[in-house]
Amino acid sequence: MDFLDGIRVFVAAVDTGSFAQAGARLGISGKLASKYMAALEDRLGTRLLQRTTRKLGMTAAGESLYARAPAWLDEFEEMTSAINEPGRGLSGTLRVSAPVIFGEHQVQHLLRRFRALHPDLVIDLRLSDAYCDLAAEGTDAAIRIGALSDSALLARRLGATGLLLVASPGYLARHGTPQRLDDLGHHACLRDTNIRSRGGWDLTEEGVLRKIVVRGPYMVNSARAALELALAGEGIAMSPDYVIGPALRDGRLVRVLPHVEAPPLDIHVVYLAGRSMPRRLRAFLDFLAAHKRDLFDPAGSTP
Repeated sequence: MDFLDGIRVFVAAVDTGSFAQAGARLGISGKLASKYMAALEDRLGTRLLQRTTRKLGMTAAGESLYARAPAWLDEFEEMTSAINEPGRGLSGTLRVSAPVIFGEHQVQHLLRRFRALHPDLVIDLRLSDAYCDLAAEGTDAAIRIGALSDSALLARRLGATGLLLVASPGYLARHGTPQRLDDLGHHACLRDTNIRSRGGWDLTEEGVLRKIVVRGPYMVNSARAALELALAGEGIAMSPDYVIGPALRDGRLVRVLPHVEAPPLDIHVVYLAGRSMPRRLRAFLDFLAAHKRDLFDPAGSTP
């Protein structure tokens, strides 16, 4: 067994959850993938995966190896492609993390345009409203919305998104329409905990920034869940403009206190510091810098 093949099987098995699927990804049988995995463990002198009848789980040694193996494979592929095919486009896998709704619309649109320039490139777009650990999950870059807290990451600012107060017409018909900020204390407010504003909502009225303590029956860590609750008439939400834009345009939601402003949320792309940067990541970051305006108007950009 080639050591490199063993590492490839290990990464694929962790990603897919089985030797059969790992083998399918790599173009070999599941039985051969299992054989490669056993040979790798023998060579390293430690067990990397816990095997059960239902799934594969990583041991502590496996977790340590998986934290580095995907990036190591990527760097190996970059090195060989740079030597053997210097005139060709990018290859390998680019792993990008993004918030769910922003990723489904804005980010995937831009990734399709980027990959069109590099047909041999595989895009692994991972969508979650939770912040991912880039090093532990083998992620090349992540789109972050809001304040950055991890000083170990490098960041490039892409722009900002506004926060708007919205509710369904049905909710406002039943409970009345707030006229001033203080009125929010008498309404059900839907709190998206991804918007990191401790103790309330930061809002500006007549040039004065205030922290408004809000209450309500729901706290969620998902912009999509907050949107769905607002559409269902469960209360007033403060959501990013890219999330609620379609519902505002077709009248399913309406602005609440349109004269009130919330501080915008910065949008960054972040990536790991202190390691050599694969060519495909550098190219993607440069592409984002050149086309970042299209993130905020994907329908108006050209494919």
